[in-house]
Amino acid sequence: MKKILLILAILSAIITGCEKGLEPEIYGSLSPLTFPATENEYELYTLVIYVPFSSKWPYEDGGTKYHFFGLEEGHVQLIDAPTDIMAIFTAWGAGWQRISEGNFELFEGQGRNRSHFEKIRFVTRTTKIIADLEAATIFKDETFKKQLIGEARMARGWTMYRLLQMFGPVPVITDPEKIGDQEAEADLTTPARADYISTIVADLEYASENLPEAPSDYGRFNKGLALTVLMRLYLNEKDFTNAESVGRDIQALGYSLVDDYASLFREATERNTETIYAISCNPASQGRGPDGNFNAYSWYTFPNDHPDFPGWGGPSAPFMASWEFYYSFDTADERRAPLIDSYVAKDGTTIRDSSNMEGAIINKYPPEGPNAYQGNDIVLARYADVMLMLAEAINENNDGPTQEAIALVDSVRSRANIGPLPAAETSSKDAFNDAILRERGWELYFEGQRLFDLRRHGKWPSAVSAVKGKDPSPSSIYPIPQYALDDGAEQNPENTN
Repeated sequence: MKKILLILAILSAIITGCEKGLEPEIYGSLSPLTFPATENEYELYTLVIYVPFSSKWPYEDGGTKYHFFGLEEGHVQLIDAPTDIMAIFTAWGAGWQRISEGNFELFEGQGRNRSHFEKIRFVTRTTKIIADLEAATIFKDETFKKQLIGEARMARGWTMYRLLQMFGPVPVITDPEKIGDQEAEADLTTPARADYISTIVADLEYASENLPEAPSDYGRFNKGLALTVLMRLYLNEKDFTNAESVGRDIQALGYSLVDDYASLFREATERNTETIYAISCNPASQGRGPDGNFNAYSWYTFPNDHPDFPGWGGPSAPFMASWEFYYSFDTADERRAPLIDSYVAKDGTTIRDSSNMEGAIINKYPPEGPNAYQGNDIVLARYADVMLMLAEAINENNDGPTQEAIALVDSVRSRANIGPLPAAETSSKDAFNDAILRERGWELYFEGQRLFDLRRHGKWPSAVSAVKGKDPSPSSIYPIPQYALDDGAEQNPENTN
């Protein structure tokens, strides 16, 4: 994995951007006449697809907000912070405040160097990599070639999925023959949703068939991840039949719940039977450009007067659990333990609690290492999520909750040291769906799933409006930025006045 971290650090440093349209990102100045020319060089050429799935400062990539799972404007801030499970944050200006309120209007004014919409050009770049791999004749090991293609198609499919969940279908190039065609690259017409989704499905299915279950290099894409993202796609599109089918495929891979919930997010136990995929963070990283991935969430979750780990915000931190969410837990629920509801400030006298903090401290990734930047891997897919998704799909595919579906949820609850679901919560399809949504919040907070869950269950914006200070946009879909509209893109219908 050290090899991958080094390569990604180099590639991140040489990324440059084009001006507009669907042109590919350009990486350095290597000559296509001489590189790649060997199997190892093709592997190096392919590994650039991991860049958007990194965890670094957003400005380390040239200012393009390139990382889906970065520390700012990544999955926590964009998918969890706007929802009912996290508190508002006002100290760092309107941008942070409006996102935390659940209001996405400011994204329409984002510049080209700030918007995730720019990842449409990463799709073009990945399409080129896929085509080059498919055309390569140097490979003696066809399985290895298919694995590299699988990694590239995993990256393209996952990128398109994330863009879909943020903006709706967006214009992309998945036909390599169109790359370099000025007319095709300038065409920003929104594709039909069914066509866009079918491309994602094809990519993820290919990845699931050709990626190993346990890659030799920890941190590279695997079969379980491909299936998990595919299951999320089907579930969020309300294709519950296919979601259930894929969930059963994941069951067959042998994942299981760990006994201790908190251990999932600690460096010493980050490799386990439950985690399907996590961003591999290097405990030696110190936040510098050439370093590997790092986990700096404690800077964002601890207030600046905390005696053990003074963070960057105060007296409330940028990312905190809303009090409404904190008090929704059963007091016996072990999943509430990473949420700190009070402390004595470093002055030795001031008591911080619900009377003077916007929310509870989220200590899901505890700062246990010797460095300010942590090595805790950032969990992006795990089996508990799959179990809850499968329970939801089974419920939707039947007239009401089955014993199997109830058992899946109760297993997750049992690990958290709380009892089975009450009878009232399994009495009907709707009651069980509501119970699953609550359970997903308690289980998956700070893992970047909540906005999608609220949208799917029809709880946006009502659930968000119930939290103190929240002012959610009517739509949970991010608006296409104005610069892209000026280029010829079409605003998604949810944000059209």
